[in-house]
Amino acid sequence: MTMPVSEPAMASGIADPLPAAALLARNGLAGVEPVPLAGDASARRYYRLEGHGLLLMEDPSDPVGFSAYVRLSEHLNALGLSAPRVVDADNAAGLALVEDFGNKTYAVCLGEGHDEHALYRLAVDALLHLHHNNRGGNVPQPLYDLDVYLDELDIFSDWFAPAIAPENFDRTGFKSRFRALWAEALAPVAERFDTLVLRDFHVDNLMLLECRPGISRCGILDFQDGVLGPCEYDLVSLLQDARRDLAAGLEEALLDHYAANAPARLGSAQEIRQRYAILGAQRHARILGVFVRLSKRDGKERYLAFLPRVLRQFETVLGAAGLNGIAAFLNAELPGWQDGISCSATTQTGNGVSNA
Repeated sequence: MTMPVSEPAMASGIADPLPAAALLARNGLAGVEPVPLAGDASARRYYRLEGHGLLLMEDPSDPVGFSAYVRLSEHLNALGLSAPRVVDADNAAGLALVEDFGNKTYAVCLGEGHDEHALYRLAVDALLHLHHNNRGGNVPQPLYDLDVYLDELDIFSDWFAPAIAPENFDRTGFKSRFRALWAEALAPVAERFDTLVLRDFHVDNLMLLECRPGISRCGILDFQDGVLGPCEYDLVSLLQDARRDLAAGLEEALLDHYAANAPARLGSAQEIRQRYAILGAQRHARILGVFVRLSKRDGKERYLAFLPRVLRQFETVLGAAGLNGIAAFLNAELPGWQDGISCSATTQTGNGVSNA
């Protein structure tokens, strides 16, 4: 979820205006015209109720995610973090009235010249607050276990790998061997369910709430896909962002800050860094596949612009995590994989790119 400047449009864009009108009416908002906000890669839509400090959230296509949003909003706020509060909801219609945090995403703030170190330090401190709280993972969300990690890596095998593979590429064989290598590599993280993992903890989903104190100044969006898993995952999402490079030395400084202040149950700084690198490698592999899928299947070619950065990050953390077997496998099966693909490559039907 991002909160860009409102676009001029009519509320007729709402899939079913009748339940929306009823929801607004019972909250004293009859006649208020919802103004659509620009969309992102998800199916969710947001409409601003100008002057009321509220958004109308619409997501009838994902009832599980919708219910999770309502549940996790309450959970995060109960922990002292800032997630948009749900004022009222119509679960059947996939509609909710939620708190409007405004337009000051971290991405906007950085573009306006806000102090990068201070913004990222605030976000890391919000994660530390979550990870130190014994109730952080006390919420009924799915486990981020080995099967989930491996299923996510299939996105790389189904989309990225075929897009750059040589002729006669054996996708089934590649996927099977790739999964086997990762099943071993993921052992240090596969059974760690230490906390609520927010999954998309990055600058487009964080907001600066300047009127709030302490870590509550960090507004958190897009958490409905949260799972129970390792603490280091969200740290990777933040510090190895596919969308932007951090200032030189900032990732290391904040990783040191996190490790020095992490809960004792996470072990040594070396153990934290090892899990951080492993999770980074798994995440980057998945994202490479997701971005190709967004381009090929959904026509969103703009995501290919991020591939060079993600490829660099992936190559770097493979080395940092000591995943030499996976690196060697990729070099053998996908020669030149580090060079990525062009926009034109994903519009072709060859090389086995799936249309699924």
